[in-house]
Amino acid sequence: MEAPEEAELCFPHINTSCRKTTGPYVETMLTYTVLSCITILTVILNLLVIISISHFKQLHTNTNLLLLSLAVTDFLVGLLQMPLLLLQNQGCWFLGDIMCVVHYFFAALLVNVSVGSMVLISVDRYIAICNPMFYTTRVTLTRARAMRSHVAVVKVERSQTVKAMKSEIKAARTLGIVLIVFLLCSCPYYCFAAAAESTSLGASSSVIMIWLIYLNSTFNPVIYVFFYPWVRKTIKHIFTLQILQPGSREVSVM
Repeated sequence: MEAPEEAELCFPHINTSCRKTTGPYVETMLTYTVLSCITILTVILNLLVIISISHFKQLHTNTNLLLLSLAVTDFLVGLLQMPLLLLQNQGCWFLGDIMCVVHYFFAALLVNVSVGSMVLISVDRYIAICNPMFYTTRVTLTRARAMRSHVAVVKVERSQTVKAMKSEIKAARTLGIVLIVFLLCSCPYYCFAAAAESTSLGASSSVIMIWLIYLNSTFNPVIYVFFYPWVRKTIKHIFTLQILQPGSREVSVM
């Protein structure tokens, strides 16, 4: 029978082994249950976004393709990183040195890809709102005076342009919320990293900060569901299996 002190070690046969960071049984099981649900939710929600943008042709826009890239990254966070971090919840790593290196490599890679995607999305929104060249080329004062019979056409174009601009601004606001949530999830970790250089903070605090960063991958698709009507429509098509019907790629979901 193991001695109580040996039972607290991750590797009892090694005297210098790190110790398990276990708490009360109920608290530990509750933590595992909540984190497992978050992991599953992250995978499912981001997979729905990936299927939606990939399947429906109407959603194949520049902005949505950038959202697709972000959703793929968030999906991989839920599929690869969260389960491994969940295994490390007790402070022990049992998968060897190679998997440890792979785990941290993908963690850094996925975070950098997320940041890159958000930067590209921000640039895309800035150009769409602040430099709408299609408006100046389609609706001009000279063209409006050219033929009086075309006045009605010009008014329709102007109305469509205003509607498009409102849509662009709404999309920019939604993506602004995504950026704010990303900053709120990331700042505590970097503040923790800066504070760790001057003070000794526990490993459990580090794990909590990393989970907070990963939670951003859960929040992103939730934001899309609340602010993008087309996400709700496509999810309905997916769950009702309408995407399996012929011609479903051409369905209007905007």
